[in-house]
Amino acid sequence: MIKLSFDFEKTIFELEQKIEGMRELSSTEGVDLQEEISKLEDKLQKLIKKTYANLNRWQRVQLARHPERPYTKDYLEIICKDFIEIHGDRLYGDDKAIIAGFGTIDKHKVVIIGHQKGKNTKDNLYRNFGMPHPEGYRKALRVMKLAEKFHRPVISIIDTPGAYPGIGAEERGQAEAIARNLFEMSRLKTPILIVIIGEGASGGALGIGVGDRIVLLENTWYSVISPEGCASILYHDAGKANLAAEAMKVTARDLEDLGIADEIVPEPDGGAHRNPVKTAQILKKSILRNLDELSALPIDELVAQRIEKYSKMGSWDEV
Repeated sequence: MIKLSFDFEKTIFELEQKIEGMRELSSTEGVDLQEEISKLEDKLQKLIKKTYANLNRWQRVQLARHPERPYTKDYLEIICKDFIEIHGDRLYGDDKAIIAGFGTIDKHKVVIIGHQKGKNTKDNLYRNFGMPHPEGYRKALRVMKLAEKFHRPVISIIDTPGAYPGIGAEERGQAEAIARNLFEMSRLKTPILIVIIGEGASGGALGIGVGDRIVLLENTWYSVISPEGCASILYHDAGKANLAAEAMKVTARDLEDLGIADEIVPEPDGGAHRNPVKTAQILKKSILRNLDELSALPIDELVAQRIEKYSKMGSWDEV
C-alpha cells in the first residue's frame, strides 16, 4: 500500500486502509468479504482516477516529488538491462547526484545521463538529494563527448530540485560547468532526447537539459526556479508556493501549451509511483519512437533544428 504523503491523497489512503483491513479480517477470521471488497476496490479506482485527473499545478508539483516515485535507476533496471556506469569527471571527483554510462534499449545502443535521488535519508545524503556539483555536470559532458565520438544517441533523464548551491560547488565553478554544458549540448553531433521524470528546477535541470526532443511524464514540472524560490522573491514568503506555481505555469501541460514540451507521456492512474513497471513500459515506447525518428535525420540537419528550437522559445511583444 502506498504511504500517505499529501493532503489530496488522504481519502484514497483511508479507503485503501479499509480495504486492507477487510482483506486481513477475511484471511484471519475466515469471513467471506469478497463482494464488499470488490465494491470498495471499484470505488477506489474511480476515486483515484477522479482525484488525479483534477489536480492543480501545486499538487502536480508535489506529486512530482512523491517519495515513492521511481527515479532514474528504477527506470534503467526495467528498460535497460545492460547499463554500465562511468564514474568521475577526470578533474575533481565523482558526483553521485548524476549517473552516466552506456546501455542498450532494444536495438538502440545509447548513452544515458540522469539525476539520481535517494530512497531514504542515508541514500539521499549519498546522492546529495539529487543536487549535482560541478563535477557532476563535467562528468555528464565527458560521457556526452564519448557518445558523439562513438555515434550513440544521448538520453538525458531529469529529476532535480536544482544544482547544489554550496560554497564548495561555487568555488569549483558551478555556473561555468552548467554554462559549458548548455553550449556543448547545443551543438553536440548526436541525437539528444531529454526525458523529465520528476522535477526539473533551474540550471540544475538545464545543465543536462538541452536536446532535440523534450519529453515529460504527465505529473512533472519544469521551470527556471522552484515555486518556493519564486514565492520567496515575489511574495517574500516561500509558503505561498502554491500561488507561485499557478502564476509560473510549470506543469507538463503548461509546457506543451507554451511550445516547450514536445510530448507528454501519460502515467498510470494515480501517478508513476503507483505502478512504476507500467510507467517504465509506457516511457520506453516513447523513447524508442523518438530515437527512431531522431536517428533518421542527418547530423547537420539535427543540430541546426536543435539550435532553431531553442532560439524560438519564449514569446514577447515589442512596444
